[in-house]
Amino acid sequence: MSTHAKRERLLLADLLEATGPDAPTLCDGWLTRDLAAHVVVRERRPDAAGGMLLAALRNRLERVTAEYLAKPYEELIQLIRTGPPRMSPYGIKQLDEVANTVEFYVHTEDVRRAQPDWTPRELDRVFSDTLWARLEKGGRMMGRKSPVGLVLRRPDGQTAVAHRGTPVVTVTGEPGELILFAFGRQSVADVQLEGDKEAIERVRETKLGLA
Repeated sequence: MSTHAKRERLLLADLLEATGPDAPTLCDGWLTRDLAAHVVVRERRPDAAGGMLLAALRNRLERVTAEYLAKPYEELIQLIRTGPPRMSPYGIKQLDEVANTVEFYVHTEDVRRAQPDWTPRELDRVFSDTLWARLEKGGRMMGRKSPVGLVLRRPDGQTAVAHRGTPVVTVTGEPGELILFAFGRQSVADVQLEGDKEAIERVRETKLGLA
């Protein structure tokens, strides 16, 4: 049975393959090859992936990432497409769904929206509801760096508080767009911002997200 994470994984692999190794992405300084290597290391090398969060492991992460960057691009794509190794915790369907659904969705959009001819992608209701549930649970972690109060709102009026404070900026959009906004992709997210003009500018310029 397919899951959201599996679907987004295959979409990301197909897109990386179609764009080639030297296409731009929304990740600062990364081309598609860098993004592909990041995804593979995160999933297959837990001994090094901790360096994405812990400074003490940063050098190891850089060494291991360099090893994967040296591999043929087609091999990286295949490693993404085939999924985690058998003994990886990501091989557990429930954990894969929790850990990778948003990760792969955001990175797919990192590639799509960095291309000059990108077009909006319409998400089905079930997937949108899944992304919204992640925002409700993790919005405060994503919005913790916000310099002002930050409220995320769906067009139907449902809201999630990403950061408490004043003044308050309310960001309205579909869940997929709100996810991108909350993950630091404010410049490409199709959302509407309401609030004090200066506060809005501060939110737009702040690097939101988990990192």
